[in-house]
Amino acid sequence: MYILCLDCGATNVRAMLVDECGRLVGKASQPNATLPGDENPDFHVWDADRIFRQLSECAVRALEGLDRRLVKAVTITTFGVDGALVDEQGKLLYPVISWKCPRTGEVMRDIDRYIAQEELNRISGVGAFAFNTLYKLIWLRENRPELLDRACAWLFISNIFAHRLTGVMATDRTMAGTSQMTDLATGDFSPRILEAAGLRRELFPRMVDAGEVIGRVLPAAAEAMGLPELAGVPVVSAGHDTQFAIFGSGAAENQPVLSSGTWEILMVRSGKAELSAEDYADGATAEYDARPGLYNPGLQWVGSGIIEWVKSTCYRGENYDTMDAEAAAVAPGCDGVSLVPDFLASGDRKGAINGLVLGRTRGHIYRAAMEALSYRLKSRLKRLESVGGFRAESLLLVGGAARNKVWTQMRADILQLPVRVSNVEESTVLGAAMFALAGAGICASPEAARDAFGISYTTYEPGSQSELYTSLNP
Repeated sequence: MYILCLDCGATNVRAMLVDECGRLVGKASQPNATLPGDENPDFHVWDADRIFRQLSECAVRALEGLDRRLVKAVTITTFGVDGALVDEQGKLLYPVISWKCPRTGEVMRDIDRYIAQEELNRISGVGAFAFNTLYKLIWLRENRPELLDRACAWLFISNIFAHRLTGVMATDRTMAGTSQMTDLATGDFSPRILEAAGLRRELFPRMVDAGEVIGRVLPAAAEAMGLPELAGVPVVSAGHDTQFAIFGSGAAENQPVLSSGTWEILMVRSGKAELSAEDYADGATAEYDARPGLYNPGLQWVGSGIIEWVKSTCYRGENYDTMDAEAAAVAPGCDGVSLVPDFLASGDRKGAINGLVLGRTRGHIYRAAMEALSYRLKSRLKRLESVGGFRAESLLLVGGAARNKVWTQMRADILQLPVRVSNVEESTVLGAAMFALAGAGICASPEAARDAFGISYTTYEPGSQSELYTSLNP
């Protein structure tokens, strides 16, 4: 039996087949990228039609050589916050505004015209990030108000694809929890926030929990995908990829998890999320866990996006083996070279490389980038412990950057904590599959599915450089 997971990421779209033992038995991917907006070439939008076509093509390829009749559920996981207004048939009235788009920065800065930022934070629990869904909808209210009047619904991007498969409009709860429009206490959209923004509650379809069946694949949709055998297969709610990476990593309550990719996302599964104004100012936020009743307080910052910048700037055409070997040859502290990892154009602070003199190399710059991001992780973990009311005994590491052994050991040394790396690379997909297996009735619960998968780890203990990093104390 297989779960077909459609995974829409910012860099790649993928289809993966997971069996009931957690084995990846088929996979395919295609690159993903935003398009410039019609109004401004600096705007970023997603082409939902193209992405769904790519997901369909990937699904066909992933199933090559496999019995398609063994697919027992489909689930969809994506990045958070993005979505679109749709009409009664689910047709997009405006392209999906990407989280990369700068158009919402001014909206966020002026949000006090609608609702005080402090009140918004207190109700939603979500930090003030310019890409939040709320700011997209206010931008549409201010610039294309006729679309809000015409719209039947707002669908998050995971639900756009689910609607194309099932004809059912729904709202994945883990996606709603990234929007800054929900009430952290109630688990539903906030009447106060919606009223302040001039948004109708009817825009947002019924909320579905992770593992809940949204609907079944329509025959016409299965044919359009090139997979007629999928007709009638249940489509099970997943949603925001971060929540499923955390669950798929095997994290129990109060176990911090770092999902390390383009963005570093540090979260914990907790029964508590108490954020102060100071926490919000430091970039803290709180989202809904994949399991009702739990929260995911966390912090995020650009991570591997900076490492990729170093690679494209200093190591054109060379691979990470070369980069890691050069970084490993540099002593902790990088001979005085340091990097300030503030690379977002929308931020008040700007990135910098300091301490460059003759004799320093690109290896110094690369190691300085990893050290700076590791120190940022250390400070953010302290903040997370305060918000979630726990004390970390180890860190779980998932995501593409978990494969970087030099960086992972550096994190263990700087944190002075064991760092456990899941031996399964696809934690997001596996986490979504666990909920799909439960939703399809194959496993008694997502936890039972996780137990059946038998997750194992490679542990990096703090090493000989740990005390040296403590003495450097940048």
